[in-house]
Order: sequence, then structure tokens, then C-alpha cells
Amino acid sequence: MNTQNSKPMKAKSLASKITPMALVIASAIGASTAQAVLNVQCPGDDGIGAGAVKGDAIVDNTSVSYSNVLCYHLSASDGYINLPDETQPGSSRNLYFFSYNDLTGMTDPADNTKPIDPPTAGQLRSKLPAPTVIGKEGQELYLTLSNVGMQVRPDLPDAHTVHYHGFPQASAIYDGVPSASISPNSMASFTYYYNLVEPGTYIYHCHFEATEHMQMGMIGNLWIEPKQNDISPGTSLSGYIHQTGDKYVYNDSDGSTVYQKEYPVQIIAFDGEFHDASESITALPFASMEDKYPMINGRGYPDTVDPAGISNKEGYEAQDMSSLISATAGEKILLRLSNVSVINAYTMTAPGLTLELVGRGARVYRGANNENLHQKTSQVTVAGGDVFEVIINTAGVTPGTYFLYTTNLNALSNDQEDNGGLMTEIMIN
Repeated sequence: MNTQNSKPMKAKSLASKITPMALVIASAIGASTAQAVLNVQCPGDDGIGAGAVKGDAIVDNTSVSYSNVLCYHLSASDGYINLPDETQPGSSRNLYFFSYNDLTGMTDPADNTKPIDPPTAGQLRSKLPAPTVIGKEGQELYLTLSNVGMQVRPDLPDAHTVHYHGFPQASAIYDGVPSASISPNSMASFTYYYNLVEPGTYIYHCHFEATEHMQMGMIGNLWIEPKQNDISPGTSLSGYIHQTGDKYVYNDSDGSTVYQKEYPVQIIAFDGEFHDASESITALPFASMEDKYPMINGRGYPDTVDPAGISNKEGYEAQDMSSLISATAGEKILLRLSNVSVINAYTMTAPGLTLELVGRGARVYRGANNENLHQKTSQVTVAGGDVFEVIINTAGVTPGTYFLYTTNLNALSNDQEDNGGLMTEIMIN
């Protein structure tokens, strides 16, 4: 990734233009001064934190479109999730966790001309998994992280970062690793800049005290769509004719990574005792960490197939991503499969369906002479930090319900409750 090749901002009418380095300096000052500053920054923003709109810039609270600019605003805080096992008869378990929330473009409910107050919108409003970030090849991404502090643990002044795992950074300062980049403290913001030049599937997580913060839930999905998605219907790709609704994982030039439906399948696993210790301010059991809550997209089966969001004890919908997969017979399904567990590798399978591996680690399976090296298999092992793109072709598949689950049988449970964990359903209509 080379910022020197970035497209110039169309901001001649603005009194000033925010450059990536200006963002770094401003955020660093906010993160290091005694009086912290929460400030959203996006090209065209007037600097008061008016809020960023996905795909747009903000000028005096007015949306101004820049086709090559993408802006996000995330908060970092704590909260609770609802787990399906019953700790007491008739009641599910609420577990303490850390994560992010999407504040992009939010305004004050009382006055929509004013930006949202990040602590009000972010505290006790975390999501599991974290909000999905989706960009397009060729865009410039400005992502502001506002550390709004801990509501349950106000005594815990942890800094937070956003680390795009496997993504090529323009500079170490944007990488999110504390030793080489800025980590905004409580009530401070930092804006990351990325030049989205390499399509593929990535993950992001907090890299400040990484093992602890990832175990606590600071993890999410990220992917970049290729320019090939923008070709006109009827265009031939080495014999494959692009149809309306077709999308591609990579710029494959032959349609070999085409799909019609896509779903993130992010493997997350929690140690309930570790989370309880963090909430109760006791020593964290790193040495004895054992994940007893394996989940897909922040839920254990059968909650994975619930199409509705799941609310916690605060009445907040912290788990808003269903893992129910559906398609019409004949369609190709893309699974963006990742493992963000800090302990275990897991093997996933879907009996009755063929899994075609088309890429790994944001790299398409192609040979030195551009030959197709896709792998067809019945199962795939996903280690911690691994990301695969898996296509399921439903042509000729008998309509019905199929199961996607782990062959690690001990992970088919929600702690002590059986018939749960890493399993979801694929419905072919």
C-alpha cells in the first residue's frame, strides 16, 4: 500500500483539507493531553466531530459525496452479551465483554443537526462481533476510533486500537500495534487512514493487550470488494458472462470467484470464568484460559439460526448478526470464514455440500501462470488468525436444510449445555 499513489481529494471548495498526517498529529495531541478529545475526522469534516457518513464526507453537517472516500466512526467500550445456556432454570447467562460499536453518521436524537455524543452512544453499546467494515478497491478509508471508556469498569483506563490483521499498511502508525502506533486512551480519538488497494477478506481486533482484549471480544469482520464487481452485465470474462447480481471475491478475469450470496462466518470463543474475573476485578486466569463458549458470529447454536437480534440484560441488542445461511438452488454462496479465537483451531464441515477454497489470507488461489488452484474439500481447518474464502455451489443440490458445524465435538456445546456451540444451518430453497 502506497499513499503516494492515492487519488487527490476533490476538496478545493473547502477552507482546509485534512491530510492523513494532520489526522495523526491531531489525534496524537488528543490522546496525550490531560483533557482528552473525542473528535471524528473525515475529509471535508469541519473538525467538530459532525459525524462521518459511509461513502461521504461532512461539511457543516451537509453530506458531500466523494466517490473514492469511505469514512467510519467506531466507539470502544464494554457491555454484556446473552448466552443460550441456562445458569439458572429459565434464565440465560449474561456475560461481560469488551468490543466496538458503529457510530458512523449518528446524530443527536434531540437535534439531528448536531453530532451524537460518543460516550452516550458507545458506553454499554458494544457489539459481538464488532461492526463489519466493508470497502471497495480504490477507496481511501478514514476510520475514527473513539475510546469512550468503560461503564461497568470505570476504574479500568485501558487504551484501545484497531489492528487490521493481514492488511498492508502505509505506515506503522496506522497498524494498531501499541509499540509502533498511537493507542487512544479513555475519552480520546484516533483516525486511521488506509488506501484500499488489495481486495480480500480480513479481520480486525484491538491490539492493546491483545490476548486479553481479543478474549474479551474486541474482534470484527473486514473485507474489500474488487473492482471487477463494477463491470457491466453481459461482459465476458474468458468465457464467463457477467450477470446482474454477480459479485466476485477477487479480480479473477475469468469469473472463477463469482458468487450471488455472501455471509461472514467468524469463529469466536470465550472463557466465561475469564470474563467473570474481569467484571469482578479479580486476577485474570491467563494460564488456565479455556474457551467453553465457541460461537459463530457471537452466538452459539441454536441462537446462530435466530434471524432476529439478541438483547442482553440491559435491553440492548448486542448480538445483531444471525448466522442463518440461505440461498436459492443454483446460486453460489460465499462464506468469509475466519477464526479469531486466541486458543484453538477448529475444523468446519458441511455434509452433503462441497466446500471450494478460493483464497486464504486475502490471497486468491492462483498459480504462477495464473492457473486456477482452487481446492474442493469436505472440511477446512481454521487456526487462530486464519481467514478463508469458501464458495458453495448449490447447482444440483437437493433443496433442504444442511448443517455447517465443527468436527471438534467438544465445541458443539454452550459451556455445560450440549447441542450448541459452533453450528449453524444452510437452507437451500
